Amino acid sequence: MAQVILGVGDYGASNAPGDEVKTFALGSCVSVILLDPKTRTVGMAHVALPDSSINKAKATEKPGYFADTAIPALLAEMAKFGCHKKGKGMVVKLCGGANVMDSNDTFQIGKRNALAIKKILWAYGMGAVAEDLGKNFSRTVAISVETGQVTLSSPGRPNWNI
Repeated sequence: MAQVILGVGDYGASNAPGDEVKTFALGSCVSVILLDPKTRTVGMAHVALPDSSINKAKATEKPGYFADTAIPALLAEMAKFGCHKKGKGMVVKLCGGANVMDSNDTFQIGKRNALAIKKILWAYGMGAVAEDLGKNFSRTVAISVETGQVTLSSPGRPNWNI
C-alpha cells in the first residue's frame, strides 16, 4: 500500500488499489475530495486560501494553494487517469474549514475557503454529497482508493467517516 501524502497547497490522485491519498492537520484549510466511480480514481487538494488574485506568482507555482486554481488543477490531474476533465460523474466530499487560530472569528478563512470551493464546484455542475466543515478543531483526512472510504481523525477524538 502506497500513500500519496499532500501538504498545504498540494493536490494529487491515484487509482492504484491499495493506495491511500492523505493530508494532515487541516485547520482553516479545506480538503476537496473527488472520487470517480467509473475509473476508480480518487483525488484530493489541500486548499489554503479562497482566491489566487492575492498572489498570482504563488498560484502559478502551487495551484493547489487557492480554491480557484486548485479545482481546475485537480481535475486536470485526474483526467490523466481517464476521468472526465470537467468532473462529470464524480462524487465530491469536503473536509476542514475550521476556526482554530482566530478566536474572535475575524478573518473567517475556513468559511471563506468552503464557500469559494462550493461556488467553483457549482460552476462545474458539482456539489458535495458529504462534508465535515467548520467547528474549532483540525482534521487529518485519508481516502482509500480501493473502497473510496474517507476517514477523518483529530487528536482526542475517535476516527470517523464521511
